[in-house]
Amino acid sequence: MSEKKTTVTVTQTGSPIGRKPGQKETLIGLGLNKLHRSRELEDTPAVRGMIRKVAHLVKVEG
Repeated sequence: MSEKKTTVTVTQTGSPIGRKPGQKETLIGLGLNKLHRSRELEDTPAVRGMIRKVAHLVKVEG
C-alpha cells in the first residue's frame, strides 16, 4: 500500500528586504532565497504554517 503524498509548489514573488527577520528565515526554511524560485514541498501542517507566515511573499499552486 503506497500512499501518494500530496505536494504544493511554492514560488517566491516578493523580496524579504525590509521585512521582519522571522519572515526571511521562514523563506529560507522553505528553500526559497531568490525571487521567482520555486520548490515543490510536501503538504504538511508545518509547511502550511510557514506558507501562511509569508503568504504575501509567495505564490502557492496546488
